[in-house]
Amino acid sequence: MFIYLNFCFCALLSQTKTGIALLYDEVSENAYDIRLKLTKEVLTIQKQDVVCVSGSDHSANHRTVTLRRQPVGGLGLSIKGGAEHKVPVVISKMFKDQAADQTGMLFIGDAIMQVNGINVESATHEEVVHLLRNAGDEVTITVQYLREAPSFLKLPLGSPGPSSDHSSGASSPLFDSGLHLNGNSINTAPSSPSSPIANEPKYEKRWLDTLSVPLSMARISRYKAGTDKLRSNAFEVLALDGVSTGILQFYTAQESADWLRAISTNISDLTLQNMKMANKCCSPSDQVIHMGWVHERLEGTDSSQLYKFKFLALKGSSFYVFSTPPLWLADDCWLQANLYLGIHQDFDLEDHRPYCFSVMVGHGKSHYFNVELCSELAVWEKSFQRAIFLEVQRTGSKTYMCSWQGDTLCFTVDFALGFTCFDSKTKNVLWRFKFSQLKGSSDDGKTKVKLLFQNLDTKQIETKELEFQDLTAVLHCIHSFIAAKVASVDPVFIDSQSIARKYMYSN
Repeated sequence: MFIYLNFCFCALLSQTKTGIALLYDEVSENAYDIRLKLTKEVLTIQKQDVVCVSGSDHSANHRTVTLRRQPVGGLGLSIKGGAEHKVPVVISKMFKDQAADQTGMLFIGDAIMQVNGINVESATHEEVVHLLRNAGDEVTITVQYLREAPSFLKLPLGSPGPSSDHSSGASSPLFDSGLHLNGNSINTAPSSPSSPIANEPKYEKRWLDTLSVPLSMARISRYKAGTDKLRSNAFEVLALDGVSTGILQFYTAQESADWLRAISTNISDLTLQNMKMANKCCSPSDQVIHMGWVHERLEGTDSSQLYKFKFLALKGSSFYVFSTPPLWLADDCWLQANLYLGIHQDFDLEDHRPYCFSVMVGHGKSHYFNVELCSELAVWEKSFQRAIFLEVQRTGSKTYMCSWQGDTLCFTVDFALGFTCFDSKTKNVLWRFKFSQLKGSSDDGKTKVKLLFQNLDTKQIETKELEFQDLTAVLHCIHSFIAAKVASVDPVFIDSQSIARKYMYSN
């Protein structure tokens, strides 16, 4: 048993988390507040809404409220929006203990539908301001809470002044038009405070569940679809059935990173559980070592890069590629991709997507994959190493046909003996060297390889030049056996060669 094979998958600590984020619409470029609630198995999106908490609720969507204008404070609210910007007029600010606040029935984010029975859904900002300021001491408005508050509510609130004071005669839909001023009411006698009637329904603004995304076999994407462009402080979570959270945007890079790690941890934990269930039906030599979602880079005829989601699995000594996760109970569902077990970094990809690796296939062809986090790259790298070491342990040796000095020979890589070359007919051993005697190698990238061995007696370097039909397979085999041999003696060496560790230090 190799020392390095002590590596095993440790149970991850599932995270629970709640916090505020933005749901971003890439088409309209609008974003509005949502609340995220993360549990072990589900990510829930909550949106604010106004709900009736007591009394008779005639219409939860539309509320009609009567405001009594105050000599000091006016209606006690400010508004933004208007038809000229293709958005409704929305209450953008309310002033504590003034008319609007005293009703207990109005909220920031309420869209004004009617003013004294006049429909204003298609009215401009200035028209609504004029109606509200000249409606007399009692103003009846019908409102509907706008769950997806338009993005202009996120702009800094405009202070009452030339752009929002009624004396200017003009108002901007992008700034607050202050209706907390005295207004144009002729009657300046004190009015009774605006307040809810005892038997009227009472309302509260609450966070309500609107979408739940199961995290089992879910996937995450920080990239804009079909591009190498990272979304700024944002990502998308997609369930196995394709249901999407939409673009989740965060106020800081740290918040985005924290949520990304937390959600990824829970997805990985659930994936580990699925692996354990799958392995109950598998023999010890055919266990699922690792599986998960990646992006595969597809090369177009115009050399453009396109990435698509693929589900990868290391099972036994084989590597599999799926469009969707397989049904674990059916053995025939494993569609082997016939890829060599191996992983290496392609430095040409660094400028496009940072956490990339490639898997070599026959005759030098490679498949290129990308993951979202450095930690995911580290797990895949270690999983490939483990799969390779298990395969080396299982096979013990590998023999290839080759030619040397015009003769057809057999070349064997053996975990215990090292390298052996013998005559294919007589079985006579022509030469043999230990792994420790290999001092260097080179190849022509086609069929020929030169192996440099040190003779233990003479200390001289001996060159052995061989020719193989599938040079890539032979070179990979040599690398795998040497890596397994080194790991059996010094497991720390393999960690020091980690691609992921290099990313951690460089970033």
